[in-house]
Amino acid sequence: MSPPESTPHPYDALTPDLLLDALETTGLHCDGCLLALNSYENRVYQVGIEDGPPVIAKFYRPARWSRAAILEEHDFAWELAEREIPVVAPLRDARGNSLHAHGGFLFAVYPRQGGRWPDLDRREQRVWMGRFLGRLHGVGRIRPFAHRPTLDVRSFGREPRDFLLGSGILPDYLEAAYRSLVDELLATIARRFEACGPVQNIRLHGDCHPGNILWTDQGPHFVDLDDCRMGPAVQDLWMLLSGDRAEMGEQLGALLEGYEDFCDFDYRQLGLIEPLRTLRIIH
Repeated sequence: MSPPESTPHPYDALTPDLLLDALETTGLHCDGCLLALNSYENRVYQVGIEDGPPVIAKFYRPARWSRAAILEEHDFAWELAEREIPVVAPLRDARGNSLHAHGGFLFAVYPRQGGRWPDLDRREQRVWMGRFLGRLHGVGRIRPFAHRPTLDVRSFGREPRDFLLGSGILPDYLEAAYRSLVDELLATIARRFEACGPVQNIRLHGDCHPGNILWTDQGPHFVDLDDCRMGPAVQDLWMLLSGDRAEMGEQLGALLEGYEDFCDFDYRQLGLIEPLRTLRIIH
C-alpha cells in the first residue's frame, strides 16, 4: 500500500508575523516576545504586551469547530465566571467580541493566569475538586448546547472508526483485525449504555484531566474549555482517577463527597466509566 499523499499542515500559514499582526487587530500592542505553549489541537502562545502583562492567544485548528460552536465555548466560560466558578474566560475587545479572525484563522485572547499541577493524591484536594465540578455541572444543567456535539457511541466510536478505515492510514494487514476488535467493543459499549438506562446529558468540560487544571492557594481553575460538549456527568470525573481499583474507588468517593455538596449525582453512571474510557481510546 502506498503512503497517503502529503497535504499542507493546517498551521503552515501561522507565521510569527501573522500571529503578531492578528493580535494587533484586537487593539493590543505586542512587544514581539512569543512563547509557544503545549496544546494538542490548537496553537497557543504567550504573547508579550508593551503596556501590560502578557496574554495568551489561542488559534483554533481550521475546520475543527464552527464559529457558532466556538462562541458557545466562550459563552459557557463567561457564564461560569459570572457565577464566580474559576475558569479563565476569553477577553472581549472594545466592541465586545471574544472571537477574532485574521489570515484565515479564528483566534481568541485570554488573560495569563498561573498555577501549579494539582496534587490530587491528597484527599482534601480531591474533595475540593469535587466541589468545583459540582458547581460547574450545576450551571451545565441549566440549558443545553445548541452547536456543540454530544459525547456518545456515534461521535466517539463509530465516526472515528469509519474515518480511520477510510483514510488509508491503516496498513492493509491490520484493517480486518482493527474492524473486528472495534466493532466488538462498540457492541459491548452500546449494551452497557442501554443497561444503564436513560442518562441526562449536560454541558461538560469534556476533557477533564489534570493537565487542564491549574491550582493556586485559592483552589483549582480550568484553563481550557475547548472540548466542552454535552454528555453524562461522570465523563468529567473518571479522568481524574488513577491507580488500581481500590485506589480509584477511594479517589472517586472523595470527588463525589465534594461534588454532592452542590449537585446531585446519578450513581447509575458509574457503570459508564469503562465504556467512556474505551470510547476515548477509540476516538
